[in-house]
Amino acid sequence: MQQFVAVPFIFKQHISWGDMDAFNHVNNVQYYRYIENARIGYFERLNQIQTEFYTVVSSSSCRYLRPVTYPDILAIGVNVEEIRSSAFRMTYQLYSEKQQTLVAQGEVVVVCMDAKTQQKTTIPEYFKQAIIELEKTVNHQVILVNNKS
Repeated sequence: MQQFVAVPFIFKQHISWGDMDAFNHVNNVQYYRYIENARIGYFERLNQIQTEFYTVVSSSSCRYLRPVTYPDILAIGVNVEEIRSSAFRMTYQLYSEKQQTLVAQGEVVVVCMDAKTQQKTTIPEYFKQAIIELEKTVNHQVILVNNKS
């Protein structure tokens, strides 16, 4: 299995037959679902599924390196690379257990929203610290940007 470097959370995603398209490989849309599953798993690892604020994706990208087919399991390594005042950037490495190689890389910018006002809000300090502490477990340093995001 791939040895991720400085990745504090790895999510296992089983590929389903229905994830494939007419070209007999996993459809590109599915990768965004896999990344979402890994993101929620990361938040659950932090015990930070909140009710006073929530997160929304403001931008996302995925770089497809190799096609994936059923059956397979993807190990998805997750990091938070950068934290701003109200947003943070997460990166994903998707590794195929069947192929024994990296098959995709993703990046997402997540914005914190106030559950009551439905407006962008500053990341709560306890949430920010939980991210920083989890990343420190693998000696990964999060970039802290002090300007508005």
